Amino acid sequence: MESTLIAQLFLALSIIIAFAQIAGASARAVGQPRVFGELLAGVILGPTLLDMLHWSTFEDPELLKKTLEEFAEIGVLFLMFTVGLEVHLRELLSVGKVAIGGGVLGAALPVALALPVVLVFDYPAEEALFVGVVMAATSVSISAQTLLELGVLRTKEGIGLLATAVVDDILAILLLSVVIATLGSDSSASAAELVWIFVRMLLFLVGAVIVAWYGLPRVFNWLYHQKQLMPGIAAFALVAAFLFGWAADALGGIAAITGAFVAGMGFTQTINQVRHKIEDTVQAITYSFLVPIFFVNVGLHTNLADISTDLLPLVVLLFVSAAVSKVFGSGLGARIGGFDNGEAFRLGVCMISRGEVGLIIASLGLANGLLGSELFQPIFLVILLTTVITPPLVRLVFKSHSQSEIKPAPDTAHG
Repeated sequence: MESTLIAQLFLALSIIIAFAQIAGASARAVGQPRVFGELLAGVILGPTLLDMLHWSTFEDPELLKKTLEEFAEIGVLFLMFTVGLEVHLRELLSVGKVAIGGGVLGAALPVALALPVVLVFDYPAEEALFVGVVMAATSVSISAQTLLELGVLRTKEGIGLLATAVVDDILAILLLSVVIATLGSDSSASAAELVWIFVRMLLFLVGAVIVAWYGLPRVFNWLYHQKQLMPGIAAFALVAAFLFGWAADALGGIAAITGAFVAGMGFTQTINQVRHKIEDTVQAITYSFLVPIFFVNVGLHTNLADISTDLLPLVVLLFVSAAVSKVFGSGLGARIGGFDNGEAFRLGVCMISRGEVGLIIASLGLANGLLGSELFQPIFLVILLTTVITPPLVRLVFKSHSQSEIKPAPDTAHG
């Protein structure tokens, strides 16, 4: 029986990965990001259409579902670790004021707009707040890929986007951790217990950043010069990602992905040979195996056919508020930070997509009981819509301006 169940898992994984890769490639062929195709693959395989988990081939759909969820959790952890690997702080500091202004307002305004929208539809305040946290997120990968194709990623606005998205996502992940730590705890917790939750989080974050920034580079630079250990350097990096994820949850009381993200940032301080070896190995595992499982798994939990027509006004209002809040929030913050009106507007448009980061937060909310399955489905649709609409909008706002108006990024030191 055990071998049969294992064989069924192998079959399920082969179907999921093949569908995700084909759908991702098809999406890229029509000018959409891969993540859109992978999400669509999940919708097709899920209860909306094919309902794969309940095929007669699979004898224990609940066990299969739980196993896929565990693979998806690892995929989320690795995804946020690879996002951390992309954070090159020296370069981002060149647009620091823009990043802080755009990131803070770009995270705050979506929460402020989403909260009343959800409350109007008579959902509990806790769920409404969590929807705001989901809307605070942004997916830099979607816009960055589009800017790369247009040849403007290394411009002032492109670097501004990367920096602003980093600040935005750090704030969104911290908001997620705060909400899970507070709303997920005993509602009768005393004021002293709530204070301890925040102190514990702060202590962990400070300690984790110090260890990641100063400890990991020294250890891994040393490993690189050890002939017997050097071939396993990427494996040790994965160990670090897992340990930081565990520590975030067990010691800091915050989301494990926060720890993995911090670990990833630490590796940007290693020597180039170490960083490139880790990036090449981890990204290959993450994007070819684990991340497709995560995105498809989201679709396996989503039945768009069950979305009531009564919820369509909620979808429309949330989608409009999601788009407007990023354009105005991030745009205004960037304007305050020193960008002119055109640069600020284009950066705001680049921030609209919620993509994989929004899905990570929404999925964690579902798993922790902070987001009901009924509300998860319209949220999933809003994330999908923001992901689809961003690439054409980015192309439109950049192509409507001459290249002479788009300024190159200032030179920065790399280390």
